[in-house]
Amino acid sequence: MLEDGLSYPARGDWIGRILIGGVLGAFTIFLVPVFFLLGYYVRVLESTIDGVEDPPTFDDWGDLLVKGLVAFVIATVYTLVPTFVFGVLFVVLAGILGAGGAIGGDGGAAFAGLGLLGILGLVALFVPVMLVVAYLVPAALANYARHGSIGAGFDVGALRPILLSADYAIAVLLAIVIGMAGSMVASVAAATIVGIVLAPFIHFYANVAIHRVIGVAYADVHDITPIDHGDAPTPTSV
Repeated sequence: MLEDGLSYPARGDWIGRILIGGVLGAFTIFLVPVFFLLGYYVRVLESTIDGVEDPPTFDDWGDLLVKGLVAFVIATVYTLVPTFVFGVLFVVLAGILGAGGAIGGDGGAAFAGLGLLGILGLVALFVPVMLVVAYLVPAALANYARHGSIGAGFDVGALRPILLSADYAIAVLLAIVIGMAGSMVASVAAATIVGIVLAPFIHFYANVAIHRVIGVAYADVHDITPIDHGDAPTPTSV
């Protein structure tokens, strides 16, 4: 799976594809290129799940934009919901801590101690919760890529089998390895002026490989029979 993922971005007419992806990555500060990149990564998931061996091309930019916006919404909802809940709890516990300090005495100290313990527990819990979110989002995007509707990204029943599968767990670990390796290579390259220019292209290559690995795991878990769509999968609707 790792070898397939790493070789995947360089298949076919890869030079033009990497150039476009790297240029978009270099201008993500303007936000709109982010949506095109996300849309392309969703298309990578689509192609992979449908059994297409070569990466998709950058075409039908309107479709890429729509897919990218939907992917952004899915990832944002999964991230913001726990963040909002933790934020509300933090404010409540901070209020308890402050109230305890204002009351004073033994009762106030106990009240403040309760608030402080709650805050510490909340902070300790936040990291593992966000790790769960990071584990869940790729599966949600893959399910969206497969079914073409935003609701598929939140279909718990459909997501459960892949989230609990060994294939997907391994794919996520490989994705982490690829992402870390890509970041390290980009960081080393950034030590030179030429390397700084190359960094967005390295990150794009790594991200395409990551979504390839996730797509392969999704197809394996659901035992999806490859369908020949030619050069690219049939676009799906939102």
